This record gives sequence, structure tokens and C-alpha cells, in this order.
Amino acid sequence: MRSVKNNENNDSNQLPSQLRRAAERFHRWRSMRRRGTAIPESLWRLATQLAASYGVCKTASTLKLDYYSLKKRLSESTSAGDATTFLELPSSSLATAGECIIDCQNSLGARMRIQLKGVALSELAALGRSLWSAE
Repeated sequence: MRSVKNNENNDSNQLPSQLRRAAERFHRWRSMRRRGTAIPESLWRLATQLAASYGVCKTASTLKLDYYSLKKRLSESTSAGDATTFLELPSSSLATAGECIIDCQNSLGARMRIQLKGVALSELAALGRSLWSAE
């Protein structure tokens, strides 16, 4: 029996520190909660962040969570983060655009392609502002 306990200690020592700390937080919450109380959203967020880094199986087993519940929450959180983001290019590194093609599509599916040659980036930024602010 002693060797089993040593193996458990060795396993927990080999865990990444983030997973080990999260397991301690879950243990504290479980020891203080009333039976039947749902896991707080803050702990679920922590679990999904760790699952994204360390995998659903390892995270679920370490935090003693249902694999499928964690997998579902992870897929929901990653699909919500798939929104298009804006990337600003520093104007100092690219004073003029030699040639560029801009493909735009709005949420209704309307598309527009703009092909520019020898345009200053400041003019390109002004064009973008006027296109996106047009009703």
C-alpha cells in the first residue's frame, strides 16, 4: 500500500504547476460546498483554459471532472472565440502599398474586391474607414 501512495505523490509532482494549483482549487471548493451545488463558472473557465493547453483527458482526470462536460464547454468557448479580428499594420514599416487586393464580405454575404496599386497606407486607411462607416 505504501508504494501506491508514493506513486500518487510522484504523479502529482509530475503535473504542470497550473494543473496542480487548479486541482487544489477544485479540492478546496468541493470540501466547502453543499452537496448538489453546481461548479462555479470561474472554475469552469479555469478548467477550459487548462484543457486548451493540456488536453481534455488530462485536465478532466486531474480536476475530477466529467470528460464530456469539459469537452463541450471547451468547444463552446473556442467557437465563441472564432470571431474575425482586426489587425493594424504599423504605418512606419509600410509607407506605400505596391499593390494589394482587399476582399471584403459583410454578415449578409455581400462581397467586394478592391485592387489598388501605389496607394499610400494613409489613403488606404481612409478608404477603409469610409467603406465601413457607409450605411
